[in-house]
Amino acid sequence: MDSSVSTLLVSQLPLEREDQKDHGDSFLHPPFLQKESSVPLNFIWPKGDLVVAHDELREPIVDLGGFFRGDLVAKQHAVLLIRTACLNHGFFQVTNHGVDPRLVKMAYHHMDNFFKLPACMKLRAKRTPGNMWGYSGAHADRFSSKLPWKETLSFGFHDSGSKPVVEDFFKSNLGMDFEQTGVVYQKYCEAMKDVALAIMELLAISLGVHPLHYKHFFQDGSSIMRCNYYPPCKEPGLAFGTGPHCDPTSLTILHQDQVGGLEVFAKNKWRNVRPRPDALVVNIGDTFMALSNGRYKSCLHRAVVNRYKERRSLAFFLCPREDKLVRPPEDLVCRDGTSAYPDFTWSDLLYFTQYHYRADDATLPNFTKWLLSSKPASDL
Repeated sequence: MDSSVSTLLVSQLPLEREDQKDHGDSFLHPPFLQKESSVPLNFIWPKGDLVVAHDELREPIVDLGGFFRGDLVAKQHAVLLIRTACLNHGFFQVTNHGVDPRLVKMAYHHMDNFFKLPACMKLRAKRTPGNMWGYSGAHADRFSSKLPWKETLSFGFHDSGSKPVVEDFFKSNLGMDFEQTGVVYQKYCEAMKDVALAIMELLAISLGVHPLHYKHFFQDGSSIMRCNYYPPCKEPGLAFGTGPHCDPTSLTILHQDQVGGLEVFAKNKWRNVRPRPDALVVNIGDTFMALSNGRYKSCLHRAVVNRYKERRSLAFFLCPREDKLVRPPEDLVCRDGTSAYPDFTWSDLLYFTQYHYRADDATLPNFTKWLLSSKPASDL
């Protein structure tokens, strides 16, 4: 982190689109839920999904310090830990990742400032139909049942243009008063991309392909940043902050606060992920599962809510450039030249999850069916 940090101290069931239903503005800013004596029906999940996690996930803690210093022994140890995690459940945590803790603190500070704004102010950045970016309350712009008990602010990130896209997002949607917020999140996204590309190098080595293969593949990517705010819930046993799903993206890097709530389905049980203030939680997504030809699995996970405390997290989703072909390297393809999944672009999968399907544990196989049925054979 450069010295400028010191001077800153201060996202198969068809989707229901917003134009197909009318919730009014109430579901768009769920702080009203805290005034309710019971959980509204739209937020209640089926009993079969509401299984309580009693065990802790024993995911590897990968120290990246030695890798960044060029220590070959430390690199091989990190590769081994990552390979073990990705063959089992796809989750691990990284420490000594090089992200300045002051930057993480600032990101939370600016997130708190945004979510504490009056609803009318937050709705200035409201996510609109057909747009991935903006503010959303309980994702009520997309769904009408099993709503998540949370508010989100999502925006895109890439560094291939001449302008800082994150800064522009905040200034154009919220005004010049949020210019500093844009600066902080621009720096945060840049730091997350650096960590993500380092992890991609380790993933490549663990799969036995050229160390720079995935790093080069994602270098010009268009990624997603999301700030998550989970209000307290008076009946946490009925609702989820985020329901069970696999990430359709490639790699997720999450920083969660100390309240806890992230849970992973591993070895046929839900298990909680203990928060570590010095660590980033990493998990494999569906797109990387395809890039590894199915060798590494995208894992089912969820976020629970707390009766007394609010919970916050910062999620960075690494994605390839939207028009880039998602195809595993030749080293991972079967001898007859076939892959576990047909070639596709990230824009194909993104479109599927935004307009046709709510992400769950079967997104990738259902996307494959949809892709094969919706495109001419000559395009595949």
